[in-house]
Amino acid sequence: MHTRSGPPAVKTLLARFIVIGCALTVSACDSVTRGAPAASAAFKTLDGAPPLVIGHRGLPGLYPEETRASYEHAADAGADSLELDLHMTKDCVLVARHNPWLSDNTNISDVAKTNPEVARRKRTVPGVLVNVRYPATAENGPAQYLSDLTNPNDPKSVLKSLIVDGEDHTNDWSISDFTLAELKQWIGGTTYDARDERPTDLNGKLPILSFQEVIDIAKAKSAATGRVITTYPESKNPIWNNAQAIANGCGAPGSHPFEAAFLKTLKDNNLNRKDAPVFVQSFDPNSLKYLRSIGLHARAVQLVDGNGVNFKTGETIFITDKPNTFVSGRPYSWTVAGDPRSFGALLTPAGLAEVKTYADGIGPWKPQAMSLTAASAQNPGLPEVDTFKPTSLISDAHKAGLFVHIFTFRNEAKYLAGAYKGNPAAEYLAFFRAGVDGVFTDFTPTAVAARTTYLKEVIH
Repeated sequence: MHTRSGPPAVKTLLARFIVIGCALTVSACDSVTRGAPAASAAFKTLDGAPPLVIGHRGLPGLYPEETRASYEHAADAGADSLELDLHMTKDCVLVARHNPWLSDNTNISDVAKTNPEVARRKRTVPGVLVNVRYPATAENGPAQYLSDLTNPNDPKSVLKSLIVDGEDHTNDWSISDFTLAELKQWIGGTTYDARDERPTDLNGKLPILSFQEVIDIAKAKSAATGRVITTYPESKNPIWNNAQAIANGCGAPGSHPFEAAFLKTLKDNNLNRKDAPVFVQSFDPNSLKYLRSIGLHARAVQLVDGNGVNFKTGETIFITDKPNTFVSGRPYSWTVAGDPRSFGALLTPAGLAEVKTYADGIGPWKPQAMSLTAASAQNPGLPEVDTFKPTSLISDAHKAGLFVHIFTFRNEAKYLAGAYKGNPAAEYLAFFRAGVDGVFTDFTPTAVAARTTYLKEVIH
């Protein structure tokens, strides 16, 4: 983040934020915050510090996501944290990749045209339908979901089909069928979102990174910039990853090799403490609870998804009659356990109180914290939204002692509500003014610039 000329109070606050890295670790900023009560009190964040800019998969607005270039440029542009999704390879290594299926965010389809070994590993066996264990009502979504356990008597049958948390990706490749060395030798990363609008010249040319490599990038950039740059790893699809890992020999039946490797990596890097420069995130409450049960001490974040928005009322839609309701409508572990609740249950005062027992913050989808409504259109969509207004979620979470990191901010017009008039800075400012503690962004430079505007606004 670059400071600009301004009143002494502004420059003092910006310098304090940059040099010390306030708000990145609790202990590091306590004494500083107490030394400047007037400045701290101006912010509506939980800890009174400026909101964080979280580089979502690095800087994927400009570089292939979750690659070295993406993370290094995000850090150089002022990101406070480097976010990554975790999956486990065939040889039991945690790697940074948004999806475990590979064709939509790597160059594997092109590689398979000339590499018969890669072509051979495509998974073509269809999944099997399983009846839900809760009442099969319309309010609960579809009565059946897809499973990759194609032979209930053979746990290794999960290596044949590619069904991830009920999502069908038949005729694609699984990251769990490749060792880390094979991935690095054969496969290059690409950009997943807005691929038709973002630079493509580096697509397929940059190798997949391990979890350890991203940690090392954060350490190196912290040393180079003088800022504390955290990592923000996600326990992604934990049920699927554990089943795949066990089938690949990474753990005994009934074990949790995915979470075990996650925690071991944190411990090996001295990151398993409350004030460590790391945030551990997951959409699955059971994964975070399990990590706590085996000794996780680092800050944890409960992510909260949704399936859509009713732009007439501004309310989030969680459960639909579509299969993706099992992914975006409720934690997949709840579906498997026969729990019919949706993600919305986590956003009530009682739900937030429950989250506080195992997590330090929440990561909600933007519309859950900022109501988006359209007054005139018959069937309004995002372009027709003409009003935005904070919901009670941020204040409710703060009352429960939880910080709020919102996902995901993007510059492209198709991701912006009409009320922002094509200006991504307007969206950031709306959330900053509402008291959000951090933002996940695909465009770190835009987020940092918007935050600079907000910091000056607050001091004035």
